[in-house]
Amino acid sequence: MTLSASEHRVLVIGGDGFCGWPISLHLSQLGMEVTIIDNLNRREIDKELGAASLTPIWSIEERITAWREVSGKEIKFLFMDVVEEYEELLALVKAERFTSIIDLAKIKSAPYSMKYQKHKKQTIYNNLISCDNVLTAMVESGLDIHLVHLGTMGVYGYRLPTGEAIPEGYLDVKLESKKKGKLIDWTIPYPPSPGSIYHLTKTQEAIAFQFYNKCYGLRITDLHQGVVWGSETELTSLDPRLMNRFDYDADYGTILNRFMVQAVINYPLTIYGTGGQTRAFIHIKDTCKCVELAILNGPKPGEKVHIYNQMTECQRIRDLAGMISKLTGCPVQHLNNPRAEDLENELVVENETFIKYGLKPTLLSDAIAKEVLSIAEKYKNNAIPSVIKPQVKWRKEDPDP
Repeated sequence: MTLSASEHRVLVIGGDGFCGWPISLHLSQLGMEVTIIDNLNRREIDKELGAASLTPIWSIEERITAWREVSGKEIKFLFMDVVEEYEELLALVKAERFTSIIDLAKIKSAPYSMKYQKHKKQTIYNNLISCDNVLTAMVESGLDIHLVHLGTMGVYGYRLPTGEAIPEGYLDVKLESKKKGKLIDWTIPYPPSPGSIYHLTKTQEAIAFQFYNKCYGLRITDLHQGVVWGSETELTSLDPRLMNRFDYDADYGTILNRFMVQAVINYPLTIYGTGGQTRAFIHIKDTCKCVELAILNGPKPGEKVHIYNQMTECQRIRDLAGMISKLTGCPVQHLNNPRAEDLENELVVENETFIKYGLKPTLLSDAIAKEVLSIAEKYKNNAIPSVIKPQVKWRKEDPDP
């Protein structure tokens, strides 16, 4: 049975974060009943790194109060650690009878996951135990719940060896049968190629989804998301207390947002290696829309895991730097690449599903870039230049580019 938006009861795990907060507002505005649980660990990581959001962010309680005052709608919040408080999670799921769970409770930084052994362990433990606790709670609740998981394009390894477009999750292959003397058609999950401990955990989660779908029939949608850029949506802009995070540091700042901050403080746009890495991108507004579309178009009972590529365009890093440099006059600086990745790659990605569902992509342009630059300009005095340069290295250094 297809539910209308107002019939959805949604649990957003990690709803205080960069993607979780605007997603929560978006779903609430649609009329969905939204509950956030979060252990606020991302705010604690800010203290550890000596960094913080460029934009001032209010406490989760103040955010929710502001949303009630602005919209007349209620979002519930519970402080909960889904890793350590499984029984509490299960009790909540049973009591509230959620129709969907949005899983965002992850340590999501590749550099952070590669810093030291404790960060690797923390990332693995948090991401995998939280994932299994959510899946187990869905099973033990006995309810028909749809899990929407925010994953990453990074599980693919960023390219298909043939140069063709990366498909949405599954790959059609031909197996040579020596016994039958012919080729047999087969469909397999796309072979992963993670590039960090963080991406490794996302790969392991994807395997867990296949297992729980096969063994327990869980309805799951896994969203392989590109690099998110931008910060604000129409809803987060309604009141200063609703403002979203804007990360720019070397550990958590996504590449385009980092460029924006570097430009407004006249810190050279730092490119790793040649800048020939091509990545998939998506604006934060489109992230919210895609989660909505995933909820409203969930798999039917008995269907395999839905895997969608949540991205809207592919861009080469040096081209992005050139665009921002041209807009702002900020120079470009090449650094040795600290990451274990191809220094040059092509990337073509299929994203037909969300387009079919009605997504109208927000593509990078001078006008859109200037909108994000204006936010960075407004709060540039909050920037801490010392957190921009990468400190974490997980490859043998290449010669200077």
